[in-house]
Amino acid sequence: RSCFYSNLRIITPSNYLTLTQVKTLYSPATLGIDGFLLSRKRSKEQFTNYADKFRSKMNEFVSSKDTMIFTEDLKNMIHLAEPTDLELILNMIQKFNSQNTELRFGSYVFGPVVMRMFHFLDAPKEALQCFHDPKNEGFFDQMISHQILLDLLYSHEMYDEMYQNTPKSLEYASKLWSDMASTGSVPVRRACTFFAGLALKQGAPHIAMESITSQKQHYVSIRNIKVMALADMGRVEDTFPVLKSVMEIDSPAQSDKHTFFEEAIERVRTAVEKLNNKDVKKKFDEIAYALKDRGLIDSSKTLDQLLNMEIDRPRITDQNRGQSNFSQRRVQLGPRHKKRIV
Repeated sequence: RSCFYSNLRIITPSNYLTLTQVKTLYSPATLGIDGFLLSRKRSKEQFTNYADKFRSKMNEFVSSKDTMIFTEDLKNMIHLAEPTDLELILNMIQKFNSQNTELRFGSYVFGPVVMRMFHFLDAPKEALQCFHDPKNEGFFDQMISHQILLDLLYSHEMYDEMYQNTPKSLEYASKLWSDMASTGSVPVRRACTFFAGLALKQGAPHIAMESITSQKQHYVSIRNIKVMALADMGRVEDTFPVLKSVMEIDSPAQSDKHTFFEEAIERVRTAVEKLNNKDVKKKFDEIAYALKDRGLIDSSKTLDQLLNMEIDRPRITDQNRGQSNFSQRRVQLGPRHKKRIV
């Protein structure tokens, strides 16, 4: 998988404007970046003539053993932060989190806000450093904090740091899966398909198969994963009912067809050839021909592309107003323009 960065620096009288094209997992609205930028704008307006003095004061507070970092101090500094402030932010978080919790009466949750700041400032290394710092234990316990960090790492192709697509990643994900199952948690479909895709790539189709059992089978991601997993396990004939099921649903006139990716069909074909069974090959050829004839084989996408489509909020309409704020929608995978002042 590749991610293309294209930087365009526009010189203005007072600053530089950098536009960076990145591929991301989530849209800014889904991660709360849009809301963070609004809060940042208000803070900058509030501190128009006081920002530098406030930074100096925070540096003094961090260095002194006799002063505390209060919730408002950290909140304001996060929303004022520029790239040159990252070291100060890291030190403030350490000190704030190590202070006696009995002296903190507010319920403000900093983890997601801090990660949105790192995301906006395009600072993946500092985000990781802060996330893994033992002094910050419990600071990033929120699921959304993890999602924002993963999106930032993904946009920089820091796949090793994401535990992505390696035997170690599968081991790590399997442990998380077992922990969730033991507590009765049911992972969302996106998590299931990512886990299954990882298992397929690491040669563990049985894990991929098991991870999607709780999901509805009519989703394109689920049925393609199921066919690939069965093929990889050598259970070729078990793929036939799944392949034929879409022909019972679809008609040639339908615009939104229930399809299989070409790579899934080819995976089954490879498994058929390994069997060296003429009867099985004949059945498969008939099914593959029928699928192609009805336009139910999609050669324009792969499973990877589907899994990596950006996750966005739904558009609010009169019909869905009041429903869940988060959902997935299909968008064309491509670079997103990311803008920040440096």
